[in-house]
Amino acid sequence: MAGTKILIVEDEEALATLLEYNLGKENFDVALAGDGEEAMLKIEEEAPDLVILDWMLPKVSGIEVCRRLRAKPETRNLPIIMLTARSEETDRIRGLETGADDYLTKPFSTNELIARVRAVLRRIRPGLAEDKVTVGDLLVDRVSHKVMRGEKEIHLGPTEFRLLDHLIQHPGRVFSREQLLNAVWGSDVFVEVRTVDVHIGRLRKALNKHKQGDPIRTVRSAGYALETGR
Repeated sequence: MAGTKILIVEDEEALATLLEYNLGKENFDVALAGDGEEAMLKIEEEAPDLVILDWMLPKVSGIEVCRRLRAKPETRNLPIIMLTARSEETDRIRGLETGADDYLTKPFSTNELIARVRAVLRRIRPGLAEDKVTVGDLLVDRVSHKVMRGEKEIHLGPTEFRLLDHLIQHPGRVFSREQLLNAVWGSDVFVEVRTVDVHIGRLRKALNKHKQGDPIRTVRSAGYALETGR
């Protein structure tokens, strides 16, 4: 995704500089704005490919910036990731309902943010998608259908590959068994929900073949998520 333009809207100078440095290392073209008004001006001058937007900003809040961007036809589909110190579920829902594509609670690792950035860009702008996707020490090559963990190649069946491919596109996000069924098997195919558990078990076994740890997190009564390697 080299050359992809990202605008970071963050009033904490130290955090903004840290994010600018780390995203720059990943070959993103990064610009900074310290408040909501400056962000709106910069976006009007030259729309980025994605905005990383802090919730609490001087002058115009991140939520209001998000609302304004979604209200304008030219920025209605601009990908937005919100950053916030608010961890309550109601705040997260409010942020997503306002139009954010993803939501990250402070403190977070830069690895997780970069993984979320790549995931949102793949979902929103398929043309920016890469053939090779990396999260933590996992690499999925969609062209050759090859999976690597560190230096070791992991051999997966077709269903396990599709499961991993779906999870790696949404790192850290929890999916219910029903959501995974629809994404991997399709909504028009009848498969028992517990089938997901069987294939997740096979995927786990394959990924941990060389005793590198289990990257798949089980969330009780909710589903499964791929850890981001923080």
